[in-house]
Amino acid sequence: MYLIDGNNVIGQRAKGYESWFRDKVGARQQFLRELARLARVRKLKLAVVFDGAPDAAFPDGASYSGVKVYYARQNSDADTRIVELAEAEKNKKSLQVVTSDGKLAQRVRVCGVKVMRAGEFRKLLDEAEESVPAHEAGVHEEDMGQWMRYFGVDDSDDQE
Repeated sequence: MYLIDGNNVIGQRAKGYESWFRDKVGARQQFLRELARLARVRKLKLAVVFDGAPDAAFPDGASYSGVKVYYARQNSDADTRIVELAEAEKNKKSLQVVTSDGKLAQRVRVCGVKVMRAGEFRKLLDEAEESVPAHEAGVHEEDMGQWMRYFGVDDSDDQE
């Protein structure tokens, strides 16, 4: 299981996230799509923690295509939430926290958790993207319901 410091990984890579400072919700959603592709291609368990308020489309504890989504608690930060989740994990030997934040890495190592640097994890994301054929790169059927809800489309909209 990978527990990802979302803002840290996004912040490590400017390419593709130019809108990060202008559109954090859009950057988060783009990152979630990349994580979902990695989870699908590599059959990995992923969870991500973001700083800031939860996205209405993906509330705290929600799952997006197999990726668990968490946020910092009110008046706190993602690092503290990551430490909470790491401490609560029963199988710490199977957990890897993904971050390049030295302080956070030190805190979770004390819990017995392995750490992967953001740049190394970005390589996994890039490899997953390269391994998906172009004809499969669009919206997958299992994602369609989540996207329809996000855009406010209801099943009854098709009925007359």
